[in-house]
Amino acid sequence: MSVERVAVTGGASGLGAAVVRAVEKAGGTAVALDRRAPGDDVRWVEVDLSDPTAAEPAVAEAERLIGPLTGVVTAAGIDSCGRIEDVPLEDWVRVVTVNLIGTAAIARAAVPRLESTRGRLVTIASTLGLRALSDATAYCASKFGVVGFSRALAVETAGRVGVTMVVPGGMKTSFFDGRPERYRPGEDAMLNDPDVVADTIVYALGQPAGAEIRELVVCPSVEPSWP
Repeated sequence: MSVERVAVTGGASGLGAAVVRAVEKAGGTAVALDRRAPGDDVRWVEVDLSDPTAAEPAVAEAERLIGPLTGVVTAAGIDSCGRIEDVPLEDWVRVVTVNLIGTAAIARAAVPRLESTRGRLVTIASTLGLRALSDATAYCASKFGVVGFSRALAVETAGRVGVTMVVPGGMKTSFFDGRPERYRPGEDAMLNDPDVVADTIVYALGQPAGAEIRELVVCPSVEPSWP
């Protein structure tokens, strides 16, 4: 199956923006679903996934812009680092809402559409969805949830929609910007280029109907949170 029409949450920056570029490079058409406008004349649907009810109209608008979707990538993600008693409750809840509930809401809107095109959903988990880290309870909770959700959804939609879970390690993106220094990677940290991870996602999107890549871990060879 070729990469044709793909909606990417979080497509304005970081991994999401890299996926948009990779889809277009592969000859497909991408649309970014994000609360901020992307650059470079990228097609854009404004959506804030801290409101899960916004997912359905956003996916509908994405289809209006580029046609029936053959792929959806849930790359939107946020974090709020710190000890659980120090992170404001509303920030903690927002992380879980965007990362986990937002993923599920987009998938819920996407599945019937992807079934009609025999398309594929790619969810983005994290190495911290498989290994716990201190001062990251919200992020770990959300990404552990994405792992369980993705595996359950793959079983539920088997034979109807392809579901691939991608588990990235640390990447060179703006994801770490604005954090206290102790929660940022050091200057000597070995981080993946998001374009490399995006190419892996496009490879998964391009699998023919009925051929499943269920899970992929993509990380630097010295990734401290894997295995």
